[in-house]
Amino acid sequence: MTVAHKPVRPRRAKPSRGRRVFQVCNAIVLTAVVVVTLYPFLNIVARSLSDENAIRSGQVSLFPRGFNVETYRLVMSDAMFWTNYRNTVVYTVVATAVAIVLTTCYAYVLSKPQLRGRGVLVGIAVFTMFFSGGLIPHYVLITSLGLKNSVWAIALPNAISVFNLLVMKAFFESLPVELEEAASVDGLNTYGMLWRIVIPLSKAVIATMVLFYAVSFWNSWFSAFLYMDRSELFPVTVYLRNLIAGATGGTSVGASTENLQVAANIQSVTIVLTVVPILLVYPFVQRYFVSGVTLGAVKG
Repeated sequence: MTVAHKPVRPRRAKPSRGRRVFQVCNAIVLTAVVVVTLYPFLNIVARSLSDENAIRSGQVSLFPRGFNVETYRLVMSDAMFWTNYRNTVVYTVVATAVAIVLTTCYAYVLSKPQLRGRGVLVGIAVFTMFFSGGLIPHYVLITSLGLKNSVWAIALPNAISVFNLLVMKAFFESLPVELEEAASVDGLNTYGMLWRIVIPLSKAVIATMVLFYAVSFWNSWFSAFLYMDRSELFPVTVYLRNLIAGATGGTSVGASTENLQVAANIQSVTIVLTVVPILLVYPFVQRYFVSGVTLGAVKG
């Protein structure tokens, strides 16, 4: 009769004193970063649920004082808020889709070293990072093209972010060349290789770019403020701006402290209602976020 012996697990070596000190310091620093990052958001949530008197007296910090949801009812009962909210969703979806298509195609072209004039195309993109035509030429151009009061006034001028373009270009350059060579032998043309080979392998970086573009378009307000003339076409960010301006009496220097505190309550409520969709979307793309940025930074 044989006796089964349990395998002996090797003992883990105790971390050195320097390692323990590093872990403690690392935990303290990361905890401090989390606190500093979360505090403003928690303060906004607390203000949105607090009584105006508590806000005026400066009692609101991390927790609501004098629980109050009247401002939520006021904002959410406004039909214009939901109209502008719907506009924001439409503008973000359309503009992000346009931006992803154009950025992906442009980055894929720039990733080909055999392309003639590749350096010129890269230079044109980088040039726009440092030089711009200015606000008035932009306005004249958008107006002359007949894009005012349409989603294209928001989507087209901001369709390609050079930073996102360079990240995607670096990612495409990191893909094995042999894959496209094999696809070419099988008879695929350039569009077929992009759609059937490159895109499926680029889900991480595309999801990251979608997040970047979506957050940018969702939070953008100046383009709509400049190119939209009718309030029913405004995004919710312009609604927020007008709401705060109305609560504070516009931009007048004589706006009272009381009005500013009331405005802080209205601002907090609208910010909470505005930021919720992005918070709900982020967990679904977060797993792609780090890998997308990391892979896109392999080459410059």
